[in-house]
Amino acid sequence: MPNTPERDAHRMWLEAMGRSIRHRGPDAGGVWMDDYVGMVHRRLSILDLSDAGNQPMVSESGRYIIAFNGEIYNFREIRKQLEAVGYRFRTQTDTEVLLALFDHKGEKCLEDLNGMFAIAIWDREARQLFLARDRLGKKPLYYYQESGQFAFASEIKALLQVPFVKTDIRPDAIKDFFAYQYVPDPKTIYRHVHKLPPGHWLTIDGEELTVRQYWDVSFARPSSASLPELEAGLYDLIDDAVRMRMVSDVPLGAFLSGGVDSSAVVGLMAGHADRPVTTCSIGFDSRRFDEVIWAKKVAELFHTDHHEFTVRENVAGSLSEIARFFDEPFADPSFVPTYFVSQLARQKVTVALAGDGGDENFAGYSKYRTDHLENRIRRLFPSALRHSAFPRLAQLAGAMNSPFTRKAQSLLGTLAMEPDEGFFVTNSFFRRSVWNRLVRGELKRETQGYDPADITRHHYHNADTDDHLSKILYTDIKTYLPGDILTKVDRMSMANSLETRAPLLDYRVVEYAASIPSALKMKGREKKFILKDTFSRLLPDDVLYRKKMGFSVPLAEWLRNELFDTAESVFNDDEGGLSHCFDMNAVRDLWQQHQGGNSQYTQELWSMLAFELWWGAYVDSK
Repeated sequence: MPNTPERDAHRMWLEAMGRSIRHRGPDAGGVWMDDYVGMVHRRLSILDLSDAGNQPMVSESGRYIIAFNGEIYNFREIRKQLEAVGYRFRTQTDTEVLLALFDHKGEKCLEDLNGMFAIAIWDREARQLFLARDRLGKKPLYYYQESGQFAFASEIKALLQVPFVKTDIRPDAIKDFFAYQYVPDPKTIYRHVHKLPPGHWLTIDGEELTVRQYWDVSFARPSSASLPELEAGLYDLIDDAVRMRMVSDVPLGAFLSGGVDSSAVVGLMAGHADRPVTTCSIGFDSRRFDEVIWAKKVAELFHTDHHEFTVRENVAGSLSEIARFFDEPFADPSFVPTYFVSQLARQKVTVALAGDGGDENFAGYSKYRTDHLENRIRRLFPSALRHSAFPRLAQLAGAMNSPFTRKAQSLLGTLAMEPDEGFFVTNSFFRRSVWNRLVRGELKRETQGYDPADITRHHYHNADTDDHLSKILYTDIKTYLPGDILTKVDRMSMANSLETRAPLLDYRVVEYAASIPSALKMKGREKKFILKDTFSRLLPDDVLYRKKMGFSVPLAEWLRNELFDTAESVFNDDEGGLSHCFDMNAVRDLWQQHQGGNSQYTQELWSMLAFELWWGAYVDSK
C-alpha cells in the first residue's frame, strides 16, 4: 500500500504510543497497519526469544493480526489439541497458539485459556476488532471512544499520544478515587477513556461497539466435602498453578514477604525447581513495619538465593517519578515498596511469582474480621432502632472529640447502616465528613448527588449468595483486587520490565475457593483458616500464624519526615490540582493537625498528595 501523509501521521502516532510504554517491552517493537486499523506492540521476551515471536503477529491465513500482552500458561496443551485438527506452528510462542485458537473458535477461545492477558485481534475479512481481558484483571486494557474515533492500549499514557484523544476529567471519578484510592472500572479519570472490565470481551466494527462478560465467579454452591478432602484438593490445585507458572525461557524467581501466601508459593516452587529459587524482599527503616526477618526465615527454610532491599531516605526523591507510572490518581502507599522490590527482582530475574490473591480468596484481611464483628453487633438490634437512635448517639460521641469517642462515633455510624453500606464506610479511605468539609466549587456541584458506595452496593448485591462474607469477598474480587492490588503490581513491575505471575489467582483456584464454605475461611478469630491449615505440612506455625503486615508502610512517619517538604509544598499551593477540588485553607488545617501529632487524617492527606502528584504529571505538564 502506498504511503500517504495521513498514513505517515498514523504510523507516527503508533510509534509514539509504543515509545510511551517501552518499559512494558524493551526487547522488541513492531507496527502493523492497513487502511482501517493500526497496531503497535512492545515485547518483553519470555518464551521463544527469537525474532519469530515478535508482534503484531499475522495468522498463517493472513486473516487475523494479533497484539497480545501476558502469558497463556496452558498453551502447550492447547497447541497439541490444535495440531491434532491440522494446525501447524512455526514458533514456540503462546502468541501463535492464541492466534490459531481464535481462528478455530472465535471469542469462545477465551474459555480454554488459563493465563493473564490483554488481547487485540483484527479480523481483516470481517473488518472487526476483538479485545479481551483475562478473568481476574491481571493485565490492563483501556479504550477510548468518542465522535466515531476509537483507540486502545495497555496504559492510558499510550492513548494520550494520539492527537484526537480528549482528556476531559470525569468529576464522579475524582470522588471515586478519594473514596477507594483508585478509580474503579469501567471508569477512568478521563470522561472518554474506559477500562475493559476483567472477564469481558469487546468487539467494534466501526459502527457498533459490543461489550460482553464471559466469566464470573460463583459462590452459589458451597462444597459439602470434608475438611481433609477440601485441603487435599486445594493443595494440589495451587501446586499445579505454581508449576504452570514456572515455564519460562528467561530467569525466574519470586517475591517473598514472609507471609503465608508468598511463603507457600516459594515452598511449592522449591519443590519443582532443580536449583535454588531466587527470592526478593523489601524492608523499612522502621521495626514496626519491617518484615525482612520473616522473609529471611522462609528463605533459609527452602534454601533460596535470597536478596533484600531496605527503603530508607530515597522515598521523597523517587516518589514523583514512581507515581508517573500510574496514568490516573492512585493512592495505595504500598506502591512504593512494590516498585523497589520489583526493581531489586529485575536485577536477578525477568519473571517473578507473587502471593497476590490469597487474601481476597480466603478472607485474609483484618477488615473482614472487623466487618464480621460489626455485623454480629448489627444483628443484635432491630433495624428501626439502629436507623433512628444510632446516628444521634454517633453525633454525641463525635462532639466529645477524644480518640475513644471518635472510634465510638465511627462504630455507631456504621452500625446504623445496612451491611453493604457499612462495609463501604468502614473501608473508605476518605471519610464523607472530611469530603464534605473540603469539597468546593464546580466539583461539589457536579458530584452532589453521586455516592461512590453505589459501586460497592452493586457488586455486593450481584453476588449469587446470601452469605455475607462471601458477598464481600466477591465485592473485593470485583473492585479492590483489580482496581488496587493488580494495578499496583502490574504498573510497578512493568515499570521495571518485570513480569509477575500470581498462582493464587489461577481461575481454577478462585473458583475452588469460592466453593469452600466461608466458615472455613474465617474460623473464630483466625483469618485464612483453611489456607493456613492446608499449608501446615509445608510451613512452620510461626510463619502461618504470625500477625499479617503485607506491604504496610509507615505513612504517618513519612508525612512528618521524609515526605514533609513535598507535602508542605503541595498543601500550600493555591494553584495546584487540589485547589480545583478543595478549600485549601481547610486542607492546611488538616495538615497542621497532623504535624501536631494528630494522625487521624493521615489517609486523607496521603490521598490528596497522590492526587497532586498525578495532576502535576498529567494535567499541569500539558
